[in-house]
Amino acid sequence: MKIATFMHAGRVQVGLVAGDGRHVAPLDVKPEDTPRGALSLIERLSAGAPMPAAAGEPVELDRVRLLAPLPLPRRNLWCVGRSYRAHAQELQSSVFKGNDGATETWPIVFTKVPECVVGPYDDVRLPTCITEQVDYEAELAVVIGRGGKNISRAEAMGHVFGYTVVNDVTARDVQMRHQQWDMGKSFDTFCPMGPWIVTADEMDGRRTRVRCWVNGELRQDASTEQMIFDIPTLIETVSRGITLYPGDVIATGTPAGVGLGMNPPRFLRPGDVVRIEVEGVGVIENRFVG
Repeated sequence: MKIATFMHAGRVQVGLVAGDGRHVAPLDVKPEDTPRGALSLIERLSAGAPMPAAAGEPVELDRVRLLAPLPLPRRNLWCVGRSYRAHAQELQSSVFKGNDGATETWPIVFTKVPECVVGPYDDVRLPTCITEQVDYEAELAVVIGRGGKNISRAEAMGHVFGYTVVNDVTARDVQMRHQQWDMGKSFDTFCPMGPWIVTADEMDGRRTRVRCWVNGELRQDASTEQMIFDIPTLIETVSRGITLYPGDVIATGTPAGVGLGMNPPRFLRPGDVVRIEVEGVGVIENRFVG
């Protein structure tokens, strides 16, 4: 299934994207639950309840505004840093030099606040009075379906509900200024997400392709098979002593090709357009504005 959150006829709705990719069928989700998007549906299905009934005729996708499938996640998004070996290597000539050994031992995990999430085609606002080094990071994100704590690697994939696409937008100078990552990654609009959630029965996030274009120029292109720590390991790591809940999001990290890794670095400017595609999920595309 492809589960979308969208605006139509002045209302936020949750629905299933048709196989033709051109229509979305709204579901009977309570109006008080629709601001949470697909979260209430994930919670319902994870508890063993049936899929809600249809709530009207399918609508053409080009007549709706797609929102982030999880417009306001239940809590901070879990994120993984330097998860592809080539990406870790490209940053060794930058301000990140000197800690590559730790990357191979344990995943680097940080968070982004839920309020930074925006839709798959929304503008991203550049806080130019605070940062001059905004970067893009194309990522596959895992959405947890069945919660748990101390989840073993062997059982981890059974806890995956599905997948979506995120851009882990990052202010590099703020990241360095504070000597931690949350601040530089949590500005308003710094997490475009979408275009929907694809359930785990339709694809395997362990074997898919992640690509990113900036103004039409291909910058990132890698397979998730190249990650240092695979998805089961990431779920095992994040759940060590911490309970994961249905709807939690784990952004699995970005491949090589970020702006900081170029010589000289190439950061985003007003008017730039970043397009990210994850094979089997879909495309998000966002314009960066001042």
